[in-house]
Amino acid sequence: NWICHIDLHETTDTDETEFRPAKAARDGIVWTEESKGEIPDGFYLVQDTTSPKSGWFAAMIDSVKKVTHIAPADSEGKLIGEEISQEGVIGIPNNKHLGLCAGVTNAPYRATTEVYPDSPKATPEQCNEAQVACIAGGLDYIISEEKIIAATME
Repeated sequence: NWICHIDLHETTDTDETEFRPAKAARDGIVWTEESKGEIPDGFYLVQDTTSPKSGWFAAMIDSVKKVTHIAPADSEGKLIGEEISQEGVIGIPNNKHLGLCAGVTNAPYRATTEVYPDSPKATPEQCNEAQVACIAGGLDYIISEEKIIAATME
């Protein structure tokens, strides 16, 4: 059994210049300049809303903030078209049904990270450090939380 699954992702400018146009072509969709999306500038997490763990997500975001900036909301108060559930976190229902990576396991603590190494506000090295900080913050929280749960069961 898995207790934690953190899937590490990065979104680069080539997502909009190569990947998404190629995917559209594969799917028979006409790609235009208006098709381009907005890549959030900064770090954020994708939460499976079927497993809410707000304290865990806050611990990870707090760790990352020591290394780099958190992606701000867009003009509609969203990130990639999704509602923000807490600072630096968007919620998407049941990653498993959408085929998202963090849905591969049934771990109670599961998330997908997103970082933007092409940001003018951060270096690729900072983005790598942010991923490590996220993992460390998440694991520290789980160790602390699980000790508390185990102590109350004794």
